[in-house]
Amino acid sequence: MTIVSDRRAETATPIIDLLAERWSPRSYDPAGEVSDEQLDSLLEAARWAPSGSNNQPRRFIVARRGTEPYDRIVARLSSGNRTWAQHAAVLVVAVAELQDADGKVFPSAVYDTGQSIAHLSVQAHVFDLLTHQMGGIDAAGIAEDFGIPARFAVQTVTAVGTLAPDAVEVDPAFRDRDAAPRSRKPLSELVNPADWS
Repeated sequence: MTIVSDRRAETATPIIDLLAERWSPRSYDPAGEVSDEQLDSLLEAARWAPSGSNNQPRRFIVARRGTEPYDRIVARLSSGNRTWAQHAAVLVVAVAELQDADGKVFPSAVYDTGQSIAHLSVQAHVFDLLTHQMGGIDAAGIAEDFGIPARFAVQTVTAVGTLAPDAVEVDPAFRDRDAAPRSRKPLSELVNPADWS
């Protein structure tokens, strides 16, 4: 089965191309690269994401394929994620700063950290790079491995890279999932819902 690169969402109303075309594959090219300039741009986009009171309560661990930190992160992914994510060019660990060193709590830290990764994902699409955020991780293990203090909380790991070409052997299950129709709940279930169940 061919890996489909055009995965544009069929939206109910028009949205900008960057958002309609963004998707999260599992079929990464194990030889694909992300340049230093591209990676700097992705992280700059994350840096400029909004945050409550401009506290900027997020930190990132960034590791390239073929490095020891990358291997440590891969080892802390769930077995299902590890199978495909180990081929991405870069892994980005998103860490929320729940409170500062003086004990001041940042109530929107997790939300703000999520916004920063959303910005990173959209910026990646500008470079024809693909991202896939993962919650299936050993967050405590990553915190231990990288010496992250308790006032921080590891949230996600995001794979960044390029789509595997057809010549690269990919688990058929991942190809099937990457080719399956994209879907979202209708706005009628999300906006002013009559039923909150």
